[in-house]
Amino acid sequence: MIAEAGHYALVLALVLALIQSVVPVIGARLRDPALMNVARSTALTQFAFAALSFAALTCLHVTSDFSVANVYENSHSLKPMIYKITGVWGNHEGSMLLWVLILALFGALVAAFGNNLPRTLRALVLAAQAWIGAAFYLFILATSNPFARIANPPIEGRDLNPILQDIGLAIHPPMLYLGYVGFSISFSFAIAALIEGRIDAAWARWVRPWTLMAWIFLTLGIAMGSYWAYYELGWGGWWFWDPVENASLMPWLAGTALLHSAVVMEKREALKVWTILLAILTFSLSLLGTFLVRSGVLTSVHTFASDPARGVFILMILCLFIGGSLSLYAWRATALKQGGLFAPISREGALVLNNLLLTTACATVFVGTLYPLALEVLTGDKISVGAPFFNLTFAPLFLPLLLAVPFGPLLAWKRGDIVGAAQRLTAAGIVALVTMAVLWAWTKGGGAFAPLMIGVAAFVVFGSLTDIVERTQLFRAPFAISLSRARGLPRSTWGSAFAHAGLGIALIGIVCETTWNSESIASMQPKDVVTVGGYQVRLDDVTQQQGPNYREAISHFTVMLDGKTVGILSPSKRNFATRGMSTTEAALLTRGASQVYISLGDSHADGSVAVRIYHKPLVLLIWFGPVLMAFGGLLSLTDRRLRVGAPKPAKTNKTSGALQAAE
Repeated sequence: MIAEAGHYALVLALVLALIQSVVPVIGARLRDPALMNVARSTALTQFAFAALSFAALTCLHVTSDFSVANVYENSHSLKPMIYKITGVWGNHEGSMLLWVLILALFGALVAAFGNNLPRTLRALVLAAQAWIGAAFYLFILATSNPFARIANPPIEGRDLNPILQDIGLAIHPPMLYLGYVGFSISFSFAIAALIEGRIDAAWARWVRPWTLMAWIFLTLGIAMGSYWAYYELGWGGWWFWDPVENASLMPWLAGTALLHSAVVMEKREALKVWTILLAILTFSLSLLGTFLVRSGVLTSVHTFASDPARGVFILMILCLFIGGSLSLYAWRATALKQGGLFAPISREGALVLNNLLLTTACATVFVGTLYPLALEVLTGDKISVGAPFFNLTFAPLFLPLLLAVPFGPLLAWKRGDIVGAAQRLTAAGIVALVTMAVLWAWTKGGGAFAPLMIGVAAFVVFGSLTDIVERTQLFRAPFAISLSRARGLPRSTWGSAFAHAGLGIALIGIVCETTWNSESIASMQPKDVVTVGGYQVRLDDVTQQQGPNYREAISHFTVMLDGKTVGILSPSKRNFATRGMSTTEAALLTRGASQVYISLGDSHADGSVAVRIYHKPLVLLIWFGPVLMAFGGLLSLTDRRLRVGAPKPAKTNKTSGALQAAE
């Protein structure tokens, strides 16, 4: 009965999405407030039914109802409760239900908190959002029904894919989807602006919070996914240029460009047409990522489905929304008024440079990801585009971007002084040069460019703080005055500084881990000792134990530094009999921002165990940087100047009248 209720709720959500996609557009055309207000009520109700459907599927997983095919294929009665819950979205059908739930959530948020939006704009935004929702509801009901029943229910389930039975799965997909799907609001705002034929600084202010919110979640989702792959897959790497990893990186790059472009549009009413195009392309890349993961064209640990019918259906959705939106853009963009002019050396110019480099980097990743697929379709030849291509094409684009980042906030709007900005960045430049000199003098081994890149990262970090120092007059005014000025700074200023500094910190982690990573692969027996990165690692013993739904072989290691014990690590190999699969559970010893990483291989007949041991200097900075970037985005999001919409004129007039009466 629960499954049928969940399925029925999904059908009702589809019906509401169809109503929401048509009636408000008619209302906007006729200027009928009642018809336009239908968008708000249907968006809220649609979300309620989508949430009810998702709750029904969660209940089926929690209660291990194996009469439902989705539960049978992806659950087990002995599986820990946390993985029964996260298993809801650890499969194709459940993940798509989460996808439309988040889509409906963002539509409901616009309906609930977009009261200050012009009624016509809100109606068109929610209608565009409903077009996307209706297409994906149809996709789920036609090809990916999560509530399909089994005629003769089995007693036990097949269990969830073992590599997905990890706490990272509880965080990574929802975060990623909140980012992926969150950009749908920016897309809907762009479509609404094109239909209405009007775009201005107010539009940019309305769209920025939604774009920023999606960007924050996508940043955290990518970082969490990277860390999950790092410790769960047992490969010891943090980024593999996997096509599905690239599928999340591309909308992040485009979304970052969109955020900066929207700032120019809000402040100077410039780059209007470009900002609209970026809003369309960012969500289009999110749709492309959905297609890559679920079409079966890729083979990856990240992919969910390999059914060609599903791939064709999503490809049709892709063509409809990407082709339709770009066609609308080509038709209506010329009707949009261009904004103000600005000098090349200005804050606007720096942000345009930012956009050019980010979009070029995105195009590079796009070509490297899709070229092998296109070549295979056209010629049947299979090639692999991996890290060498991306390192040679992507990395050089980021070097000028990193050098330009500290200059942007120090340049004035409309016309800036590059020499003055460079003078204010003198201290940051000196710190960068000293950092490079020290590293060249004291480090042994590694690439020659490593000290240079860490120097650039130091320039980015300290350059980002220079704007705060200049605004607060730190070191030039009494500390109390500087503190008072710091408290009065807009949160968006602090947010930008933290986000840019996070980029530099992540670069330090990437360079250190890539350049000075130590690795040892050995076949070890109890009491054997291996030295890695100055640490001595001793295998003590190997034990067996039974887990909830797996059998586990645990190896116990003692990690020593200069003869003193600094930690005990217990990596393991887990065998899931139901699935007939095994997983490697790596063990990590964190010391500061560095880690000792141990991963197990196969056991041998003589009692030895294949072991891979790494020392990864400053590796945690790779993920601390994105967390700091997301924190900066959150600070900007809480800035009182960055509201969803603008104050209502009626309230302003009423307040003015009350003040005059009081006087």
